[in-house]
Amino acid sequence: MLTIDDLGELKGRRVLVRSDLNVPLDGTTITDDGRIRASVPTIRQLQEAGARVVVCAHLGRPKGTPDAKYSLAPVAQRLGELLGAPVAFATDTVGESARSTVDGLADGEVALLENLRFNAGETSKDDAERGAFADELASLADAYVSDGFGVVHRRQASVVDVAERLPHAAGGLVLAEVDVLRRLTRDPERPYAVVLGGSKVSDKLGVIENLLGTADRILVGGGMVFTFLKAQGHEVGQSLLEDDQLDIVRGYLEQAEQRGVEIVLPVDVVAATAFAADAEHDVVGVEAIPSDRLGLDIGPRSAALFAERLADARTVFWNGPMGVFEMEPYSHGTRAVAQALVDSDAFTVVGGGDSAAAVRTLGFADDAFGHISTGGGASLEYLEGKTLPGLTVLEN
Repeated sequence: MLTIDDLGELKGRRVLVRSDLNVPLDGTTITDDGRIRASVPTIRQLQEAGARVVVCAHLGRPKGTPDAKYSLAPVAQRLGELLGAPVAFATDTVGESARSTVDGLADGEVALLENLRFNAGETSKDDAERGAFADELASLADAYVSDGFGVVHRRQASVVDVAERLPHAAGGLVLAEVDVLRRLTRDPERPYAVVLGGSKVSDKLGVIENLLGTADRILVGGGMVFTFLKAQGHEVGQSLLEDDQLDIVRGYLEQAEQRGVEIVLPVDVVAATAFAADAEHDVVGVEAIPSDRLGLDIGPRSAALFAERLADARTVFWNGPMGVFEMEPYSHGTRAVAQALVDSDAFTVVGGGDSAAAVRTLGFADDAFGHISTGGGASLEYLEGKTLPGLTVLEN
């Protein structure tokens, strides 16, 4: 992939940067600015080169029309604070405000366009509609830099079509993410342990299948574990369960045994009477989950077991919390896994999404881990062996 240095002299040129600024908001308050902070180095590099930087991004899932609750205005303010200089904010994406805002930029200044997904063309499956929107975006710039790793698995106007229309390069964040993922897939230092959590097995079918050929051990927690436990013959009460995935999971357990891959499952769980922080809850063995309760976290014996199975690893990839970490009674399993990674001598990768939010919510510093990915879905699809269109277009 070409880098920013390959774009040549940038002083005075307008550079459109596709960043991932999809941060969680509580009203207009940003509750985790990790993705904004991750976008800063590439933007600053372009500033220092004298470019007129035009940042575009999405936030949430608006339905192709403007929706005030998904405005990027709070992000523009925070980005300016991190850059140490005001960021001009366009109140539309390719309209009059965008054009006047971009035209008003001086060398080294930065503007942020309003939410890309306020335009139906951004995510359209119709090539012509998506292409027409990409034409408008591309007309705002002289070059394009892809730095939103969290969207490179999406065939969207700002990710693929604009890159086809302008001189393009990968930003530092995308290059760093790809370097980490290549390290995980091509020749990981062993033992290579993978920790998978989150709610659904069906979200991770492809990556589990692929990891059975590369990982030495796979530790499973979160809501998805109850489908594994049921496949082993345990009753899981009211816990999250995907009945239609039981045969597939049984097949994975058999494959793992045949290939010598260790599957580590919890031996106890925190079972509650309701999905609530103040619900009555107890630690029970996985063979004794009450019929009227649901599991919301791995238990303390499981946390110790997981830590023990991570202690000698040389490479660890973690995607998905071990429980409902947002509720304190069910946060301890996720905290234990995070602490095990912090204590480890391994190269540790936190695979974006809820896992990244969890470690920050629980008070862990980003630099306590080898790498925190900004793209959960993109990371999983890369590990699954899929072609990511936002990376492929950068290779041409």
